[in-house]
Amino acid sequence: MRFLEHRIGDARILRLVRKWMKAGVMEDGAVTQAETGTPQGAVISPLLANVYLHYVFDLWVQKWRHRHAHGNMIAVRYADDSVVGFERLDDAQRFLAEMRERMERFGLSVHAQKTRLIEFGRHAAKRRAARGLGKPETFNFLGFTHICGRTRHGAFALQRLTRRDRMQAALCRIKEQLHRNRHHAIPEQGAQLRQVVQGYFAYHAVPTNARRMSSFRHHVVRSWLWALRRRSQKDSFSWDRIKRLADHWLPSPRVLHPWPERRFAVTHPRWEPGA
Repeated sequence: MRFLEHRIGDARILRLVRKWMKAGVMEDGAVTQAETGTPQGAVISPLLANVYLHYVFDLWVQKWRHRHAHGNMIAVRYADDSVVGFERLDDAQRFLAEMRERMERFGLSVHAQKTRLIEFGRHAAKRRAARGLGKPETFNFLGFTHICGRTRHGAFALQRLTRRDRMQAALCRIKEQLHRNRHHAIPEQGAQLRQVVQGYFAYHAVPTNARRMSSFRHHVVRSWLWALRRRSQKDSFSWDRIKRLADHWLPSPRVLHPWPERRFAVTHPRWEPGA
């Protein structure tokens, strides 16, 4: 509430937020009063969490960068998930230790399995090979697995691939939907699938992820064929027929998001001296 009072002067709004935080959670018809935190599942909880982390994490990271970092440092946070990159190993080790203390002072904790220190970047493969180690580790962020890859000419390239577990979960949901709607008209099924696949591609159609998107579409077509073949014991859909249906109803996988050099080819305040 003190964080909210930094920006909100209307006592009526603050009183409403207090009531919202004390409303409790209803599960199976029983209301459970919450002693701390925000109500789980409430529409205001993500907003309050971002406000809280803005003061607990974002502003502290900005101050830490200017006062303690000896090399370059970059931080990216989305909700409660973040990635922080460092040029120097000693900066990363000190930041990780101090971040744990910072979180504890505000009643938070970092995830023990997900919070780790890895060597990543354009020089990671060469340095690990010199020490007799394997390929650089990967990390997951916002539904993608980030990999130290190479271009066709051998230069370093950051590769983003859709997480396998996330793709499998999406395919399972599509398969269940097709199973429920297998007796619907084919145009109706095609229109529904097109919406689902378009929405999936709208997020995952990033550079270097084309092969994973093609695999996703291929499995969707196979699941559609499986559902149509089970509409009747005499119904025998051929692969050529389902391919024609897929070409008519489903979008083709193609990159929709720009490459990094195009995204960052703009003047942004964070790159200006002293920003």
